[in-house]
Amino acid sequence: MYSSTFIFAKGTFDDEFYKLDEEIAALAKSIPGYIGEETWENPSSGLVSNVYYWDSMEALQLLVAHPKHREAKEKQSKWLAGYQVVISQVLRMYGDSKLAEQLPKLVLTQNVL
Repeated sequence: MYSSTFIFAKGTFDDEFYKLDEEIAALAKSIPGYIGEETWENPSSGLVSNVYYWDSMEALQLLVAHPKHREAKEKQSKWLAGYQVVISQVLRMYGDSKLAEQLPKLVLTQNVL
């Protein structure tokens, strides 16, 4: 399993941003291999992290190569005050079952020690 984390500082969002953001979110969810996502915001720094989970690098690359994603990347400086992307291979996950309803389903089935 892989995760792609998009960390960014908010800039000024307009209607074009929201439309493109919705299109990319729908696109990600339509790709076979998409597992789920989470969003986190750090109130101290103001940074936002969108974490997407994928069952393969190929699934993640389908999103990255899509024209809508490339369009957003080209226009990001209009809306963001900086960004960083982290791509990770998940090696191990564990925990109790108390978050079962709140996490992507496959994440919970990958309990490998």
